[in-house]
Amino acid sequence: MKNIILLFSFIVFTLNLSAQGEIKPVNLPVELTWHTDLIKANDVSKATNKPIFAFFTGSDWCGWCKRMQSNVFAKPDFIKWANENVVLLELDFPRNKTLSTELQTQNNNLKQQFQVPGFPTIWMFNMNKSSDGTKYEIQALGSCGYPQDPEPGKEEVKFIETANAILKNKVAK
Repeated sequence: MKNIILLFSFIVFTLNLSAQGEIKPVNLPVELTWHTDLIKANDVSKATNKPIFAFFTGSDWCGWCKRMQSNVFAKPDFIKWANENVVLLELDFPRNKTLSTELQTQNNNLKQQFQVPGFPTIWMFNMNKSSDGTKYEIQALGSCGYPQDPEPGKEEVKFIETANAILKNKVAK
């Protein structure tokens, strides 16, 4: 009985009833939307006037990539920042799962285009169609990786500072 009362108290404490009678969780961070298709990410980028944030990762084998995911990307401050400032694009190079041929080609072409030396690497950029409309031109804003010398437990703070410095290079699309 005591457990039921505690559970009920917890539910009442953590949920907020809106005026319409809907139940809404309180203080849960908004989720991130990671695109894997460059053209779709660019469409969102154009519609929202936000640059693309390309995360080059080895999702199933790269230890630093996993640290980036848990110590930066999973933090509420980063989630808020990303949703306000960029369109997320994951460019994965897994070892234990197979991507479609199209996705592998796209990811390899972008890795080569940006001369990615290792993982994790983030490039922020804008993309525009060429003047003749046959190709896309990439306007690179800058790159970064795992935050250097962050305060332990505050990796996202250092990362956001670095990312904001890169975004200052943003030029109107």
